[in-house]
Formats: sequence, C-alpha cells, structure tokens
Amino acid sequence: MPIDMGGQIDDLALGTALSERYLAYALSTIMSRSLPDVRDGLKPVHRRLIYAMHQLKLDPRSGFKKCARVVGDVMGKFHPHGDSSIYEALVRLAQEFSSRFPLIEGQGNFGNIDGDNAAAMRYTESRLTEIAEFLLRGIDENAVDFRPTYDGEESEPVVLPGAFPNLLANGASGIAVGMATSIPPHNAGEVCAAARALIANPGASTAELMLHMRGPDFPTGGELVEDEATIRAAYETGRGSLRTRASWAKEAQKNGTWVIVVTEIPYQVQKSRLVEQIALLLGDKKLPLLADVRDESAETIRLVLEPKSRIVDPDMLMASLFRATQLESRFALNMNVLDGRTPRVMGLKALLRAWLDHRHEVLIRRAQFRLDAIFRRLEILDGYIKVFLNLDEVIRIIRFEDEPKTQLIRTFELSDVQAEAILNMRLRALRKLEEMEIRNEHKKLTAEQKGLQALLKDETRRWVKIGEEIAEVEEKFGRGPLGNRRTRISAAAPVLEITAEALVEREAITVILSEKGWIRAQKGHLADDAELKFKEGDKLAHLLRCESTDKIALLSTNGRVYTLKGSDIPRGRGDGQAIRLLVEMTNEDDVLCLFIPDLVARYLVASSSGRGFILPGAELTSERRAGKTILVLKPGEEWAACVPVKGDHAAVIGQNRKLLVFPLDQLPEMPRGAGVQLQKYKDGGMADVKTFALAEGLTWRIGEKTRTELKLTEWHGARATAGRLPPNGFPRGNKFGD
Repeated sequence: MPIDMGGQIDDLALGTALSERYLAYALSTIMSRSLPDVRDGLKPVHRRLIYAMHQLKLDPRSGFKKCARVVGDVMGKFHPHGDSSIYEALVRLAQEFSSRFPLIEGQGNFGNIDGDNAAAMRYTESRLTEIAEFLLRGIDENAVDFRPTYDGEESEPVVLPGAFPNLLANGASGIAVGMATSIPPHNAGEVCAAARALIANPGASTAELMLHMRGPDFPTGGELVEDEATIRAAYETGRGSLRTRASWAKEAQKNGTWVIVVTEIPYQVQKSRLVEQIALLLGDKKLPLLADVRDESAETIRLVLEPKSRIVDPDMLMASLFRATQLESRFALNMNVLDGRTPRVMGLKALLRAWLDHRHEVLIRRAQFRLDAIFRRLEILDGYIKVFLNLDEVIRIIRFEDEPKTQLIRTFELSDVQAEAILNMRLRALRKLEEMEIRNEHKKLTAEQKGLQALLKDETRRWVKIGEEIAEVEEKFGRGPLGNRRTRISAAAPVLEITAEALVEREAITVILSEKGWIRAQKGHLADDAELKFKEGDKLAHLLRCESTDKIALLSTNGRVYTLKGSDIPRGRGDGQAIRLLVEMTNEDDVLCLFIPDLVARYLVASSSGRGFILPGAELTSERRAGKTILVLKPGEEWAACVPVKGDHAAVIGQNRKLLVFPLDQLPEMPRGAGVQLQKYKDGGMADVKTFALAEGLTWRIGEKTRTELKLTEWHGARATAGRLPPNGFPRGNKFGD
C-alpha cells in the first residue's frame, strides 16, 4: 500500500532533481552568504550584525553590551544560522589585524595574530565604531530599501547607505559554489581621493586613478613587491596575484654580530604557524643560512632571526626565507562581487563607479525624504500661523463647539492635519514668543526646501555634494594614525640566487704566490715589507690583498685564465700548496699575475710579441679547473700584459726602447683571439703597455717620483708602427712602473 505523504508526489529523474536542488543551494550560497554587495561591501551576516547593533543603540558614545546579546538578536531576528558563525563574523569585524578599518569595537579577548581564538561570547562585549556609523548614515531616512526577515516579523535593510567605501577599504574574502572573492584592503584616504577624481573626470583610466590609489594597504603592514604594471593589470581586469613580504631590519649585536628583526608579517599569516614553519625547516636543514628563530613579540611583532655566521649576507638570508616560508606570500586578487543580484568580477574603476552611483541614489532618496518631512512640517506651521492671528476665536471654538475640529477647518480653511495639530497644541505654546519661533522655523525650512529642490533638479550640484561627503570621510579616516599607509609598495624584488659562497666566512686575507709556484693565504692584509718565509731558493712572485669570498683571476703565460676562490687557497704560515694542484698548468707555464677582475670593466691584453686586443672583464672568469683560453699564442709567445682600460689611448714600449702612442679605438674588442699588432719590431718584442687619457698626459715612475709628459705629438702614431725613442728620463728598464 503506498504511503500517503500528505501532498502531491511527482516522478522526476534523479539527475534533474539533484541539479535543481543544487542550483537552488548554489544561488543561496552566492547571494546570501559568500559574496559582498558592491554598494556597501558587506555580506548579509555583517550587514545584519551592524543593523542589529544599531537597533540596540550600540553607538560609539554608548556603553558596551555582551556579544552574546548581539549574536542572539542577529540569530533570532535576521540570520537563521549557527551562533558560532555569527560570532566569528563579529570577531573578525573587531580585529585590527583582520580589518583595516574595524567596524566593531571589542572589549575583552578578541583573539590575536598568533591565531588564538577569541573568548566565548558570554565574556566579550562590543559596540559599533564611528566608521560603522558612516555606513549607517541615513538608514532611518528612507535611504535604502527594506525587506521582510526570514520569518516575516521584522524588516531588514537590503543594503546599507554606505557613506564609507567599505568594500575597497576593508576588502572581502569568501568561497561560494563555483566562485570565490578575494579583495584586498586599501587605504580609505586613497580610495576617497580616487573616487573624487572619478567624479571630476568620469572617463579617467585605471592608471589615472592609481595616481591617487597606489595599491592595497594591509592592516598588518608589510611590503608589496610588485611593479606598477602588475598592479594596474590586476585592477583593470579584477583578477591578479600580488606578492607581499614581511618588513625586516638588520640589528647590530655585540662583537660585530647581528640579527634580523621582523616587525611586520604578510596579511592573513598567523605568526605562531610562521614561527613553527621556520623551526621545522631549520630542523630539516633546509635553511642553511639560518641558525635560530625566536619570537620576542609583546604588543608589537618582533621575530628574531639569527644567522649561521656574521658574514652571511642579510639580503641572501632573507631571500632564502622568502622562498621557503610564509614571510613572503601571494594575495590572490579576485574582485568578484554582487552587482544587484548578479555576481560579477569588476575592475577598480567599475567598483568605484558602482559605489558612487549608490551614493548618488542615497543622496536623492535622503533629499526627497527630507523634502517630504519639510512639507509636512510647513503645512503644520502654516496652520499655527493662521490661528495665532485669531487665538481668542480658536479657544472659543475648542471650548464651546461640539465638533471643534470640523469647525476649525471650516472657519480658518485648515487641512485635517493642521486642525489635528492645533487641537494637540499645548497651552504654553500660546505665547507671543512661540509665534516668533514658529515664523523663524518656517523661514528656515522654506530656505532649506528651496535648496533641496534645487539639488534634486541639478545633477552637477548633487555630484558636488557627494564629493563633499567623500571629502569629509577622507578627512576623518584618511588622516592621522588610522589613515596613514601601513604597507609599503616597492618595485618587483630581484631574484637572489643562494650560492655556496654565501656560506663562506668573509674575512680579509693575503694571497702569496712564490716564483716556484707555491701558493698560500694568510689572515689579514699584510704590508708590502712584511717578512715572508719560503723554501730555500724560492722567493715572492705575487702578493694579492683580498677577501675570502673573492674570486681571483690567475693569468698564465700560456694565454689561459683560471679562477681561484679565496676560500679554496690553503691557509697557514707554511709553504702552502703547489699551484699546479689547484689548476691544470704545466711546469713550463708561469703565472703572469693575480688580481680580482672587474666584470664590468674592459682590459687590454697583449702577448710578448706585441699583439693584443680589448677584452670584456666578464671573460676573466672560468669555472673549469683547466681554465679557458683568452690569448691565442704562436710558438715562442707568452701572455705579457693584462691592464684595465683607463682613458682613450694606449702607450706601448718595446724591448728596442721605442715608444708608440695610439688611440684605443684602433683595437678590436673580442672575448678571445690572437689580437692585432700593437707595435712593429725588427728585433725583440714588447716590454710594457699602458692605457691613459691623452688630455691628462702619460705618466711613469722613476724610483719614488712620478713624471708626466703632456706633449706626446712626437710619439703619437697609428697602431702597428715602430714608434720613436722615449723622452729623456724614461726608465732604462723600459717599464712604466705602475
């Protein structure tokens, strides 16, 4: 026997039934729970919280009330959902680290940035902030529509008047069915400035609006590391991804040590979980530059990061932490809002335009409401003025007539409203002074009425009025401690590669190479006359003062360049190590020089036969133990010179004691090769080469003195010519000596 369900039973396909019900659920979630309204930036639960507190008269000048009372009113009258979800929404509106401009002022434990929950609602108290009052301004003046609540016993606003730009100032986040929203908080002063710019120029582009509103401003501060083009693209489309970082500073400690102190963390990152994440990575040895992390926070955030060594580069340390932890996070911007009853992803300009249009509608409705009130009051005042001229007759009618109201209307040509007001008038109002007050009030209301009528007829005047209201908000909430920008906006941060050298202690060393090819390093920078010991029959060939983290170029007479790391050179006061064990050189090759190459400079390289070219400094490095060939040598040639290019001319002197000066632009620039002839020789080869600025003259050293020759016309010539004998006093060793 079929069971009677008490109603009609329809046969439906399961797929159809499920799709219809799921669609209804999805629409309910989107419209009534997850997406904010573009006009006031609030979800239904937030709007109902603020309106319920308004009904409870919890304004900023009143006392606090228990949050349990507020939650009970919201749940019982407006929001038929669980009390925990309503209380969580209330708490979030009161947390300064969650809301850039809190709409609720809390008293008691409302949680903290560590992620600890607020106390139970029976312990905490709350009231509205002044910002919430601006959102409600005009709520009792027919500024917005109302609708019945879920049980039909009360009414609630469809949207708040929204004098404060809440959607952009406080942002929003939520997940609906098939869509989500994620709008970052902004600086209210900047939002108001951009809105006023849009009023002044309705055709303003996003780039023009960004002159006033540079980007998000998170309540937790931090740093936004995106270039202007990325932020502009996100604002134009309503979608994007913005990278935020913690704010940090290097703090000096004793004995040359230092620590990193983090004072601001990215928005929506819980500090306790961040510290836990760093500690776990430390335990897993995934942060090689970090030694320890400590949380010394009190009223403000203070995370102390201790490096492995004082020589660790702070930027490199933070780059490794940004890459591995939530000290850097991405905020997914998705400006999906309810535009009326339609979910839409809107750009910055569209959001501002929707808010301004809402403010325009609110202004018209409030003005019309006030006009209606003035009309009713003027009607009553007109009746008062009529009867004040005939008070005795009015008193007689009221005392002796059976139907005084009808008689008043007939005698003085009053309306029903006027007659009722006269009958309800108190006796004390029958004074001469009261008549004067009535006439003054009538005059003021008449003037206000004309102003409102002019406002409603002139759209330009209305937009001026809206601009003044927005300027008031900007002045009140866009200045001072609350209105100051908290998030710094920087250009896109460079990507720092964490190299092995970052782990090497940076200290001053002196590299010592003997004539027989033994190399060692000693701590500190030794003086030229320092006493050095070598094996018997050996002596100093090259001495280089550098740091342990430097990369040293070693030039060999075989035309190759090798790279040695300062940290790889053996330390100590012994003989050191044979250079040929560090690089692949033969016994026939000698070291021409040791130096730290300038990778952005240029060098003049030359062989013993006088051939050479200009070499980019970046070529003077090699990661291979075998090095790389720079100067291609012919049999019998050796690499003889590698001098930095300084000036516009080169001076070459041969072993035949002939000097030639020629412009550097006659030499080719290339990464390797045999080069071109610098100077022509019949016998011997090149003795020395130097680059200099012709205007400053050619200098050379004679003992402790330096001589400069300015008149060089006699030696000036084309490259590959023979040259002439040098000036009198030129060193007999045919060396420039510097």
